[in-house]
Amino acid sequence: MTTISTTENDPARGQQLPAGAVPLRTEPEQNCPLCPRLSGFREAARAREPEWFNSPVPSFGDPDGRLLIVGLAPGLQGANRTGRPFTGDFAGDLLYATLLEYGFARGLYQARPDDGLSLVDCRISNAVRCVPPQNKPLPGEINTCRRFLSATIETMPRLRAIVALGRVAHDSTLKALGLRAAAAPFAHGAIHQAGAVKLYDSYHCSRYNTNTRVLTPEMFRSVFARVRADLGA
Repeated sequence: MTTISTTENDPARGQQLPAGAVPLRTEPEQNCPLCPRLSGFREAARAREPEWFNSPVPSFGDPDGRLLIVGLAPGLQGANRTGRPFTGDFAGDLLYATLLEYGFARGLYQARPDDGLSLVDCRISNAVRCVPPQNKPLPGEINTCRRFLSATIETMPRLRAIVALGRVAHDSTLKALGLRAAAAPFAHGAIHQAGAVKLYDSYHCSRYNTNTRVLTPEMFRSVFARVRADLGA
């Protein structure tokens, strides 16, 4: 069932910077030291697999897009290996097929960053930009990395829709938008209003969730069908 909650908060977006102001940093530096555990895990991966990307994974897509998709964090053998969100693991297979189906992507997804796939009116990011051990970032790491998610949201001037993939992405996005958790509980298919932006909830498109039928392809597509209907062509 779809539920809709509302708030009056509306973070400033797309405003011209005053003279001398420092622009918001939307991406961590390559050797970001802010989370020591993640930094150490990243260095170990670099030593073990020097040909992999092994750095904070930047957002992918159109900064002027109306849709932002927020995942949890890069997968070890997915985005951490390839350098593009949701590229190279099962979650990307379902996500990019769905984006192609609903016109938020064009080209052919071949699970590599040079496959020529491009996003249309859409951008993909993560709540945490570095790969965490066991795909489980700690609360302090999520809080520390939120500055980049907040900056990403604030520098998308045409943003109207955010799809949060999973509870961690939902919770971090709530805080970035200024929504109270009690007023916007996570539920698959739920929609929460934050000023001009709608937040759409979905279970994460991980292999575990799809194998256990927590999330079916039909359930996932229904979220993006609603986003497409709300945004229009």
